[in-house]
Amino acid sequence: MTDTTAQYDAIVADCKSVFLHKNKDYGTAWRILRPTSLTDQLYIKARRIRSIQEKGAQQVADSVQAEFIGIVNYSVLALIQLSLPEAAPLDLSAAKAEALYDQYIGQARALMLAKNHDYGEAWRDMRVSSMTDLILMKLLRIKQIEDNNGQTLISEGLEANYLDIINYAIFTLIIQNEKQHVT
Repeated sequence: MTDTTAQYDAIVADCKSVFLHKNKDYGTAWRILRPTSLTDQLYIKARRIRSIQEKGAQQVADSVQAEFIGIVNYSVLALIQLSLPEAAPLDLSAAKAEALYDQYIGQARALMLAKNHDYGEAWRDMRVSSMTDLILMKLLRIKQIEDNNGQTLISEGLEANYLDIINYAIFTLIIQNEKQHVT
């Protein structure tokens, strides 16, 4: 488990670095987005990844790795948006944004550790394309929950789905990093 935890933390450090740099460039302009808009942005990124996987080629220079990092970060943004009251100011200090980022990444990490214990790191035997499909499925679930005004009868809510998306995206980045180090 130590290996996975170290790999997970290294990926999170990369994702957080992108988040912090973009926060310096743009501030918290993302706060203007409604949660549904963040879901749609995530959906676009995941669909692009799937399209590239299916076609085996891409025409836009943004890497698939950068898209998975974007999926991690946009999922964290969605969790932050869901947690803040509607009346909260759009501008968050850099320190507050970072603290909220750390809070939700910490929740995702704790969930990863618990699920890895129970599932025995089954994700390591999965295909990246399957994880992309699972991310898309989770996004379709989120869209349905949003269309139902957040109400579910028996299913997990929005937060659980976003946390799973974060972990699947991080798992794909771990697998991709391992493949790069082998070749």
